[in-house]
Amino acid sequence: MIGLGLLGGSITRSISQVMPSIKTVGFSHRPSTRRRARRLAVADLVVDDLTESAVDADLIILATPIYTFEEIFCKIAGCLKAGAIVTDVGSTKVLPHKWATKTIPKNVYYVGSHPIAGSEHRGVEFARDDLFQNSYCILTRTRDTNARAVRILKEFWTRLGCVVKVMSPVIHDKILAEISHLPHVTAAALVSLQKSKQLRLAGKGFADTSRVASGPANIWTDILLTNRKNVAAGIDKIIAELKLIQKAIKKGDKDGLEIMLERAKKKRDAMIEYKMKRRELI
Repeated sequence: MIGLGLLGGSITRSISQVMPSIKTVGFSHRPSTRRRARRLAVADLVVDDLTESAVDADLIILATPIYTFEEIFCKIAGCLKAGAIVTDVGSTKVLPHKWATKTIPKNVYYVGSHPIAGSEHRGVEFARDDLFQNSYCILTRTRDTNARAVRILKEFWTRLGCVVKVMSPVIHDKILAEISHLPHVTAAALVSLQKSKQLRLAGKGFADTSRVASGPANIWTDILLTNRKNVAAGIDKIIAELKLIQKAIKKGDKDGLEIMLERAKKKRDAMIEYKMKRRELI
């Protein structure tokens, strides 16, 4: 495991819980994180050297900011054993696939992974062994992706509690731009336009709406910049929706405004009902 934050630590904890016979090795570039990881026993072994975490490993998982992937691929490429599988938990996939194709040996197999789980918190101290229960995990593959590696990763994430979907990295990035990346941009903008003093008067509704804006800025900067075309297109779409609502408000169009708000309500209610049935929100 390369990266021992919330996701990396939760993966190693989950492996120890459901696959105790598998040895987990973790690495973080921060000495303070390594010390906390050892104290919390999030992995069987926490090492100080990046390549040591990957040598002889059957599965290597990157849980670091996306823009670190290419450099990490280059650094570990020479120590990966034939048949090993490399994956990551990044929120965008087109660029990681390109970097992996360019740097990882042909006898090592890369598959993209995106477990849709986590929180606005960061750090190994927030790692949980049940983080992935009833969460989706999207695997991404191209025409050249090794089919056996995809099957192995599908079984791996399923055993950790995920519902696994497989799609291309291009489709993944388009979908996630609108259901994940755009909400973060919107929440950040909503908070940014406020004055600090008036935020003290904000209620639970504002806190719920803006929750994701508390996500780590460095992680989200990488996500947005590695999916810039799709996110920019999503921003255009939400601007268009806001303009429709703005127009109805300016005109005093009560019926039109109510129709738009009711349509949004019904869509969200249906989503919540679906999520509750799958026990995703419990």
